[in-house]
Amino acid sequence: MDYELKEISPSEVKSLLREGKKISLIDVREDEEIAEGKISEAKHIKMGEIPERLDEIDKNEEHIIICRSGRRSENVALFLQDKGYKVINMSGGMLAYKQD
Repeated sequence: MDYELKEISPSEVKSLLREGKKISLIDVREDEEIAEGKISEAKHIKMGEIPERLDEIDKNEEHIIICRSGRRSENVALFLQDKGYKVINMSGGMLAYKQD
């Protein structure tokens, strides 16, 4: 079952936030990474906690998954997509977001 995972760039995320769009962001990084700063609108659910916190993620909403570089968020997004969630991976992660 090979369906394409949607991706969004950090600059697109910034535009959506600037426009005041209601978007769901889920940051899957560890606590010490979050301490270095996160997108204020993002909900923090560590990658390892995603399976037991699925009830906090609305299945009727689309979610943008974020990590440091885009690799972990891609894995989480694929996992959630498999479970029937609507997800988009933020390519390049927070590294790209900060550089943008």
